[in-house]
Amino acid sequence: MKLIGKIAGHIYFVLGMLLFVATMLIVVIPIWLTSLLPEPRRAKIMHPIFKGWMSVFMPLVGCPVLRKGKEHFKKGENYVVVTNHNSLVDVPVSSPWIPGPNKTLAKIEMARIPIFGVIYKAGSILLDRQSEASRRQSFTDMQQALDMGLHLCLYPEGTRNKTNHPIQRFYDGAFITAIKSQKAIIPGIIFNTGRILPHDKKMWARPLPVRFHFLEPVPTKGLTLDDLPALKEKVHRLMTDYYLAHK
Repeated sequence: MKLIGKIAGHIYFVLGMLLFVATMLIVVIPIWLTSLLPEPRRAKIMHPIFKGWMSVFMPLVGCPVLRKGKEHFKKGENYVVVTNHNSLVDVPVSSPWIPGPNKTLAKIEMARIPIFGVIYKAGSILLDRQSEASRRQSFTDMQQALDMGLHLCLYPEGTRNKTNHPIQRFYDGAFITAIKSQKAIIPGIIFNTGRILPHDKKMWARPLPVRFHFLEPVPTKGLTLDDLPALKEKVHRLMTDYYLAHK
């Protein structure tokens, strides 16, 4: 049975990648055209395109996205949304399924992939993690996105969780940005993506529903950078407790 499951997982992975490429080729032209527009108009048009694409692709591969907690996003408000990160599947789940146009911080290496790079760059603030200048610029770009009324979608763990901990330790960046902008943080918990595409198996995947739950906003009004450690710890505790209670 283990051999059958292994073979089935490899077949599913290949079929899923073929479907991803096929649907990507349909949306790449409208996304490229939209990427020529200035912000925030670009993000406001791009978001429904991304969501429409993923609303077709994810159910096609047997991984429908089920959201909970959308009511925490108040009309006229924008937020710093922080989510856990277990798998590459988080990318097509997080940004498209946040209620409203948003920008995500993304590593520049992925933008170099042919065709996909066009899509990747269109909705992202690119970061070269080897460049201090790029890191500084990313803070400026994130602040500008918030000033334009867009949400931010950030992975405070920095990279995929390959540990035995429910959620890895957080880096400071998302919380510095939230404090400086005085924008509330909405924790988002993504379930099952690490089971769909495990980091310890090559070219293997399986279909499962994805659950994306948003928690109540954590306010930052009146906080200063002196409050950074406590804020980071509070959000990490909230997300870890929720993850363990609902996994």
